[in-house]
Amino acid sequence: MKDFIIPDDRDFGTPYVRSTATVTLNIDGFDVTVPEGTSIMRAAAEIGITVPKLCATDSLDAFGSCRLCLVEIEGRAGTPASCTTPVAPGIKVKTQTGKLKDLRRGVMELYISDHPLDCLTCAANGDCELQDMAGAVGLRDVRYEAVDTHFRAKNNSGEANPQWLPKDDSNPYFTYDPAKCIVCSR
Repeated sequence: MKDFIIPDDRDFGTPYVRSTATVTLNIDGFDVTVPEGTSIMRAAAEIGITVPKLCATDSLDAFGSCRLCLVEIEGRAGTPASCTTPVAPGIKVKTQTGKLKDLRRGVMELYISDHPLDCLTCAANGDCELQDMAGAVGLRDVRYEAVDTHFRAKNNSGEANPQWLPKDDSNPYFTYDPAKCIVCSR
């Protein structure tokens, strides 16, 4: 009987970096050594720590638009996006703090407020990254209601129409629905 190897099909968030130089850092109390130039997001994924993300995927260069993958780095101000922040020797990164939880939930609440709330009738229900991430960051309620959104058609005078922009199903591999788009650049 042959041994079968199951390929690792996890999405590490950012592409693998080839480098002979390595960097050791600490993420959530765990030391990890990765190739120089690796993103903090990918370094975390390499040791099994999942950082919430929407725009990041290992099949594209990091863009950093969704802002869900924020982390804290000891001794540095702010909360950089882990997908666009490269590792550095000896840094200590935290991926799960109360501050990050609040920031992520707030960001997700803004995405959801500008999104049609038809999840129960949506064809992607149960297979939706937006739903998954809303759950992962603990979003239960949305305080905001979208008045005008990025996916509404404009009339000749530049005012938003009440109709949604039409779906584009010209590509045989996917359908683009502007009403569902969160403008992540993916």
